[in-house]
Amino acid sequence: MSGGEPGFGVENILRFVGALLFVLSLIGLSGWGLRLLGWGSGGRIRPRRLAVVESVAIDARRRLILARRDNIEYLLLIGGAQDLVVESRIQGAEDEVTPSNVYSSPSSALIRG
Repeated sequence: MSGGEPGFGVENILRFVGALLFVLSLIGLSGWGLRLLGWGSGGRIRPRRLAVVESVAIDARRRLILARRDNIEYLLLIGGAQDLVVESRIQGAEDEVTPSNVYSSPSSALIRG
C-alpha cells in the first residue's frame, strides 16, 4: 500500500467503530427522548389501569394473586386444574400491611378463618 491509498488500517477501523457507536447512541437517545415526550405510546400518556399487587405461591403449581384494575382488587387462584376468582370487587386498601392482618400460610388462613 502506498501512503495515500485507503485501506483497512487500524486507524480506519477505530474511526469506523467510533462513528458507528456515535450514530447508534444518537438513535438511542432520540428514541428515549421521544418516549419521554409521549410519542412511544401513540402520542398519549395514559396511566396504567392493571397491576399485580401481590403474588404468593401456595404450592408447586398454584399461586394466589391479588390484581388491581381501576382501584378495584381481585383475588385470583391460578395454576390448578381450574383458575378461580376467590374474591372480586375488593376496594383498594391503602392500609399499611402489618403482621396482625397478614396470614403466614394457607393452613393458618383456614384456622383463623
